Amino acid sequence: MKTPHSGTRRSPAAAARASVEFRAVTKRYGSVMAVDAVSFTIEPGTLVTLLGPSGCGKTTTLRLIAGLEMATAGRILIGGEDVTARSATDRDVSMVFQSYALFPHMSVIENVAYGPSVQGVRKADAEAMAAETLALVGLRGLEQRSTSELSGGQQQRVAVARALVLEPQVLLFDEPLSNLDAKLRRRVREDIRDLQQRLNLTVAYVTHDQEEALAVSDRIIVMAHAQVAQEGSPRELYEAPASLFVAEFIGDANIVAAEVGAIVGAEATVRLADLELRLPHRGARPGAVRLAIRPDAISLAETGGLAGTILKASYLGKVREYTVRTAIGDLFVTVPGRAEALVPGRAVGVGFTADGIVVLPE
Repeated sequence: MKTPHSGTRRSPAAAARASVEFRAVTKRYGSVMAVDAVSFTIEPGTLVTLLGPSGCGKTTTLRLIAGLEMATAGRILIGGEDVTARSATDRDVSMVFQSYALFPHMSVIENVAYGPSVQGVRKADAEAMAAETLALVGLRGLEQRSTSELSGGQQQRVAVARALVLEPQVLLFDEPLSNLDAKLRRRVREDIRDLQQRLNLTVAYVTHDQEEALAVSDRIIVMAHAQVAQEGSPRELYEAPASLFVAEFIGDANIVAAEVGAIVGAEATVRLADLELRLPHRGARPGAVRLAIRPDAISLAETGGLAGTILKASYLGKVREYTVRTAIGDLFVTVPGRAEALVPGRAVGVGFTADGIVVLPE
């Protein structure tokens, strides 16, 4: 997605980084609204994740950045330049696709050198560029291997190198870890984040995996129904969701009914069944509200707090998961895996910590 190089070649580590800006961008397919007046800015040198369920518009948004889709309305700027009407080949971006799309009949270095070669770079120069980029992503010494001889994580790095060798201002990732097993996903996402920070890359990253988004992102844009539901840092979205949708989508949350009483400053007295909590009111007025309670904000004891009964129990190694029946509904609870095992049918006292409980704005 780059025009041929001109002038002196830059190192991938020294390539210019650019911002990405959407100004009320809309994309329609006939009567279907895929992206609805979306606005955001990705600052240079940051990794921003587009997160949401299937069909929310996140992949279409990524393709609009790449120029693989053209906007129906609105403006797209890269590095301050309006690229709305430019084709993919005229935008200074590269994409790592979900399938990697590596050429099985080519060696690792031939895969990475392919982009510069088709842009008119001499073979020797293209392979020198490819070797330099492979070293950046930790694949020095594997240049002559067939891609079929590589692990899934190594294939992912080849795909990144093939995009990076083109010295893009913006690097795009479309569900890059979906083909990897759970253990490898964690390692590769750490590799991607390390590379992004080390080279100060501007990255737009698409995933539907909340944990993945929280782990790699400087900022997250949560999308729902073709619009931006909320944008912020991982911590802001987890600890201060702006809606019921965001609270349930970013991590696990128990949604329960409560009652706001007296308000003093930024805090309010919140009644939860027979318990009273002091919580930031977040603009709520006295009366009925909903709370989002994270599973690790709930404690289980012999007595005290809210009366509960263990319905289900699971051991996952580092944590134990429980479903507990209470007067405010069935609660999903996580406790450290080394804690005492509780069996279904056991009566427990359910307590709450203020950290991990938020009043949801209406």
